[in-house]
Amino acid sequence: MQAETGQTPQDAVHLDGVAISFDLAQGRRFDAVAPTDLAVGAHQFVAIVGPTGCGKSTLLNATAGLLKPAQGAVSIFGQPLTGMNKSAGYLFQQDALMPWKTVIENVAIGLEIAGVARAEARREAQGWLERVGLSAFADRYPQMLSGGQRKRVGLAQVLIRNPKLLLMDEPFGPLDAQTRLIMGDLLLNLWSEDRKAVLFVTHDLDEAIALSDRVIIMSAGPRSRIIGDYTIPLARPREIGEIRHDPLFNDLHRTIWNALRDEVIAAYRQTGAVSDTKASVAS
Repeated sequence: MQAETGQTPQDAVHLDGVAISFDLAQGRRFDAVAPTDLAVGAHQFVAIVGPTGCGKSTLLNATAGLLKPAQGAVSIFGQPLTGMNKSAGYLFQQDALMPWKTVIENVAIGLEIAGVARAEARREAQGWLERVGLSAFADRYPQMLSGGQRKRVGLAQVLIRNPKLLLMDEPFGPLDAQTRLIMGDLLLNLWSEDRKAVLFVTHDLDEAIALSDRVIIMSAGPRSRIIGDYTIPLARPREIGEIRHDPLFNDLHRTIWNALRDEVIAAYRQTGAVSDTKASVAS
């Protein structure tokens, strides 16, 4: 099913013919993303998957206001995006924690910058630490935490500001498989409380299907484009470790991977990692 292109008042994100290019040396230009249309509903969890270098993070950065499209327009909740996206919270793959601040200070700082009194910001931060299971770690420093614990702090750091839209760029990528399951379940539990709009970039097709309402597939670059938009009709609430045993999950995985496989092989060929059409590619 192709992505919807007509904008509605319910859209948290609307990309209308957005194309992204980068200037290279000697006057050359690299066209990263071809004109792209994408609509994300106000309460939708949408995952974007595709081969390495296909422009997933590039589209996310355009939605955050970190990149200006070469053509087309980005709208956020019906309003044109002309600078930084102040409606969004962005969770990066790498930690954005300040090592010289304690856990509670890292979580509270977003509110303090916004003008909230320090005592009130710390009270709210402590509440968020309880929600992510780290209430006993408030006075520790980031370097004293595990990778999964730092991700919990990062999630609290973003959510405490109550953004209307979550932009997540492979946030659980550096974690081991078991910790990724735990973090995915935590994210779904927190998301289910108010179902913010989410645009989630991942290389992990299992993760994309288990978390989202829709999975978007992007082609190999350059001039990457959306080549698939799949609705995920799995019932909610979900527990990631269990939902993967659902026959419907396996059917969806097979269908989406069949569409994605050739693009992954094409991307690997560009780097010389794959030499023939019979190359074996892991999902």
